[in-house]
Amino acid sequence: MAESKLAIYGAIAANVAIAATKFVVAGITGSSAMLSEGIHSAVDTFNGVLLLVGIRLSQRPPTVEHPFGHGKELYFWSLIVAVLIFGLGGGVSFYEGIQHIRHPEPATNHTVSYVVLAISFVFEGVSWWVALREFRATKGSQGYFEAFRRSKDPTTFTVLLEDSAALLGLAFAAIGLAAAQWLDMPVLDGVASLCIAGVLAATAFLLARETKGLLVGEPAHPHVAQRIMAVANTDADLRKANGVTTMQMGPDQVVAMLSAEFEDDRTTPQIEACITRIERAVKQEYPELVALFVKPQTPEVYRARRAALGDPG
Repeated sequence: MAESKLAIYGAIAANVAIAATKFVVAGITGSSAMLSEGIHSAVDTFNGVLLLVGIRLSQRPPTVEHPFGHGKELYFWSLIVAVLIFGLGGGVSFYEGIQHIRHPEPATNHTVSYVVLAISFVFEGVSWWVALREFRATKGSQGYFEAFRRSKDPTTFTVLLEDSAALLGLAFAAIGLAAAQWLDMPVLDGVASLCIAGVLAATAFLLARETKGLLVGEPAHPHVAQRIMAVANTDADLRKANGVTTMQMGPDQVVAMLSAEFEDDRTTPQIEACITRIERAVKQEYPELVALFVKPQTPEVYRARRAALGDPG
């Protein structure tokens, strides 16, 4: 989580400086694309603050009202970030682009715009590199898209996606400004704003889709369930571990249920001791395991339940 915060702090610092500069230049030059980029950077700055709020709230200890912790706070605020990217960033950029296309006004002081875009690209590039480095550190041997889909910490991919969208938006702004200047077609400046709006809408869609899955409830990484099964099957009091169902409650919070068949002659104290041993052993490897519930079941009952859920295995 500390690594995620580093990427967020880097993004906020870059976006604050860039947003202020873009707004000033937009006022001087009258460029629609530059105004859209200023809005983009301002939204990204606010989003970074919301992610920090989400991290802080998600790390609160469990309470009676939230016995499994507050991990889903981060998922909620990440979803709000996606909504803001679409509503504020994409919506305002789209409106600005349409207005400029309907009433095209040629931009002025192009040199200032190009200099600001170049400087912004450097700052955004540094922020993007920090986010990419942190994402690489967490993805392991997985491919980038696979890691994005399977990540349980939205901050690792949110900042990277935002910075990638920012770099792409800067490219559209530069192309739009240059084309409008060289072809003497101010309307292309507005078209660049529409392209920036499209980039933001696509980014928001990807973030919302992934965050929704985490907020509604996704299983933990398969290796957690596999390890619980392996530990359980080594215990002498257990006849068979049928399977494990997990749910990710937060980036570092997992709840699991083990379906198990105990030996028929085991007493209640022996079964309780067995459950304690299994939970202790698994928690030593996975401290994020908040709770492990064990349900005595025959393999037939467990398979019937899984089949009812649509799991052919």
